[in-house]
Amino acid sequence: MAHRMVNVDRDTPMLLPVDLRAWVPENDLVHFVITAVDAMPLSAFSLNRHGSGSEQYPPHMMLALLIYCYANGVFSSRRIERSTYRDIGVRYLTGDTHPDHDTLCAFRRQNATAVAEAFFQVLQLAREMGLLKVGTVSVDGTHLKANASKHKSLRYDRACALERQLREDIAELLAQAEQQDRQEQSDGQSLPEEIGRRERLREKMAEARRRLEERARAEASEAQDGPPDEQRPPPADGTRGKPKGVPEASKQINLTDADSALMRKSKRSSYEQAYNAQAVVDAGGSQLILATAVLSSPSDANQLEPACEAVPPGIGTVERVLADGGYVNAKMIEAIGQRGIEVYVAISDEEQNVRRYDYRPPKEKKPRVVTDPTLVAMREKLRTEEGRRIYAKRASTVEPVFGIIKASMGFRQFLLRGLAKVRLEWDLVCLAYNIRRIHSLVSA
Repeated sequence: MAHRMVNVDRDTPMLLPVDLRAWVPENDLVHFVITAVDAMPLSAFSLNRHGSGSEQYPPHMMLALLIYCYANGVFSSRRIERSTYRDIGVRYLTGDTHPDHDTLCAFRRQNATAVAEAFFQVLQLAREMGLLKVGTVSVDGTHLKANASKHKSLRYDRACALERQLREDIAELLAQAEQQDRQEQSDGQSLPEEIGRRERLREKMAEARRRLEERARAEASEAQDGPPDEQRPPPADGTRGKPKGVPEASKQINLTDADSALMRKSKRSSYEQAYNAQAVVDAGGSQLILATAVLSSPSDANQLEPACEAVPPGIGTVERVLADGGYVNAKMIEAIGQRGIEVYVAISDEEQNVRRYDYRPPKEKKPRVVTDPTLVAMREKLRTEEGRRIYAKRASTVEPVFGIIKASMGFRQFLLRGLAKVRLEWDLVCLAYNIRRIHSLVSA
């Protein structure tokens, strides 16, 4: 019996012009992205008001392009540029135009305000659609890899020693150059190049030392208003006590991305160069991200109050906040409670990992002794049946959000460097997640 095959004809041109709308399904996310972004005022964007002689790409289209590509797991500007040729949805969004990667990078860098405005507009849209009713929120953070190698990290004591050594080497090379000039044996190139190379390296060491000293002074200042020592999580390098304004010898800084830090998820995990990405998630059913932040510190201890304050008042009022044990801070719990917000924070592993039939062996480590009245009251609160029921919402609301961003969207590492740029990148990722989520809720 003869097999019938589909005729694949790549040579015959189409008789009529292509209508890209016919190639994009009506329920595709691209339509929702375009509608949501087009509602933004043009004043939110940074434009070249004086003109440059060349036509500019419409800012609404550029932002929609970034959001749509981020929502589909395309984060690199070069990959986005390639998608304008290969992806039908992207080609429809851009109207068959093709902004290059330099244009995309410049637009992203110059329009952090527009991204923040779009983030707020999308949340307002969800509220108008009846999808978002702010009341109970969950707060959590996740470590995301930085665009830097942990092997480029430098200790404070080594930075000081290398700076001294480089000064001596530069002085020695200058003496050699002067001697060769007297004897007229120098070719005029080799020694100046060596001196310049060492001088640039010395400047790197000096800058690393200066940044570490600034951080130590900032940590000493924060420690005066931070939690007491028994509430403070142990530092990553094992040192204890409040910072004294002078860096410990073991304090490190990364020469590639100085704002990133060595972090690890737990004692059983390995260290990696990363940032601490924070998210405030609606626990009322929508699972939308209400506010974001990115930290250079692996600790969450001082972030509970800023997280509540970061929720825009225009989308609702926070009535209850849920957080894990990393956010334990008696002073902040009291401050939030005085504002009328009900707080549920796990004080020990008992409240975080309640398992009726635990297959893990019992821990030999003695539980942490809690004496602060605020923390004791919080622990007793979470041991009640109602407290357990309310706190259980935390794991089922905020943790799936990070799972979707990492597994479904594929965002596991920042591509940009520096805290300001990383915050913009995280805002774009969370904005793309929110639009995906709203589209999913509407389409369900």
